[in-house]
Amino acid sequence: MGIALVTGASRGIGRATALQLAGEGYTLAVNYHHNIQAATGVVEAITEQGGRAFAVRADVSDESQVMAMFDAIDRTGEPLIALVNNAGILFQQCTVEELDASRINRVLATNVTGYFLCCREAVKRMSHRHGGPGGAIVNVSSAASRLGAPGEYVDYAASKGAVDTLTTGLALEVAAQGIRVNGVRPGLIYTGMHASGGEPGRVDRVKSALPMQRGGQPEEVAQAIVWLLSEKASYVTGSFLELAGGK
Repeated sequence: MGIALVTGASRGIGRATALQLAGEGYTLAVNYHHNIQAATGVVEAITEQGGRAFAVRADVSDESQVMAMFDAIDRTGEPLIALVNNAGILFQQCTVEELDASRINRVLATNVTGYFLCCREAVKRMSHRHGGPGGAIVNVSSAASRLGAPGEYVDYAASKGAVDTLTTGLALEVAAQGIRVNGVRPGLIYTGMHASGGEPGRVDRVKSALPMQRGGQPEEVAQAIVWLLSEKASYVTGSFLELAGGK
């Protein structure tokens, strides 16, 4: 069938997406940055279910590491036909007046530059213009791009606003080259990322403010990503699915 690369696939939404894509017949390239044990666990879970997967380490904010990751994918001999840009970071909740340039730049390097680099390399391999088979890209954004995340992490929200613009622009650039590009905007999802913001229980604290009165599960986001990558979404590009419980 072909390879699906999921960045940040060792936990949360990335892990759930990798597992579901493997069930659809893709060979999974499971990208991780730090936690090789978690990434190996995802690969093992896939192979135990009869799927195919391999782990590939790369800090997506580092261009040389991104290039090496795609080189490793090329060496498998299978075509890359799907990319899920999911790797992302955020830091301790604070206001804009408390931010410094170092933090802002770290967030943008991973959440924006990393997405651009992975999209660039995927397009080079998928595009009909380059002799590729075509393919699909899903960028994981956030409801924060619409809501701003005031008092928590406006820097993270701004990075996801940039991801939305990348999704729209790239979709138009490559629509005639056999590549579809879409985005998902998860809201309050039960993942480990909230601990990075200093509040592991954040979803439970604010879920009552959501129209659906509950947080979402990573698997619910993964289902949307898998659909956008599939032929069932063959006429969908430049679009966004809101996965935020009505928020």
